[in-house]
Amino acid sequence: MVNKVEICGVNTSKLPVLSAARMREVFVRMRAGDRQAREELVRGNLRLVLSVIQRFNNRGELVDDLFQVGCIGLLKAIDNFDLSQNVKFSTYAVPMIVGEIRRYLRDNNPIRVSRSLRDVAYKALQVRDSLVNRHAREPSINEIAAELKLPREDIVFALDAIQEPISLFDPIYHDGGDPIYVMDQIADESHQDATWVEGIAIREALSKLSDREKLILTLRFFEGKTQMEVAEEIGISQAQVSRLEKAALQHMRKFM
Repeated sequence: MVNKVEICGVNTSKLPVLSAARMREVFVRMRAGDRQAREELVRGNLRLVLSVIQRFNNRGELVDDLFQVGCIGLLKAIDNFDLSQNVKFSTYAVPMIVGEIRRYLRDNNPIRVSRSLRDVAYKALQVRDSLVNRHAREPSINEIAAELKLPREDIVFALDAIQEPISLFDPIYHDGGDPIYVMDQIADESHQDATWVEGIAIREALSKLSDREKLILTLRFFEGKTQMEVAEEIGISQAQVSRLEKAALQHMRKFM
């Protein structure tokens, strides 16, 4: 009982392991309609599910949940396995189990990502693995983009979108003393001297403008309005707003 681990009520220390010959025999019985044989195949391959879920231990998910999802993948593999193919059942089943778990993690991610974006990201990861095997080195984003015939920016955006979120209080270094957290490495650029001085310079330059120029720049850059919206508000054409805005910015540069 030393190695006993309870997952979903299953005592993992007593899980059976089926030999290749026994596996084939039980598959034949199952294909003939023996429901008991299917149960035997499930129990005889639960250790396979256990070995797969070890890869996902760092995702913060409950082991019981991952085990149940992995069992769904196992059932799909059992029901679809083709005995006529010269392939070991584990070789066929592992990708099915991994795929099921990845779908579960993807669909339960706290940050919702569109399916099209996820598809691009997972295709990029598959291409990356293929290029690593082909060239024995880590491929660049440009190489992955060329292989998928997609813009580089699309690949970068998709891969960033599926990254797991981290906490600001996650430790990133610990040498026996006080740990260094993620938040310790983030700079607050809003209170830097350069930003403060730049703000003074902008206010100084704005004070040199006419009231109309000040109003246009305030509406455009502090309130985020379009040139058309500014034109409607102050009663001039969009072309005039564009011309006045350009002249005002050039005027400000002389004082900054």
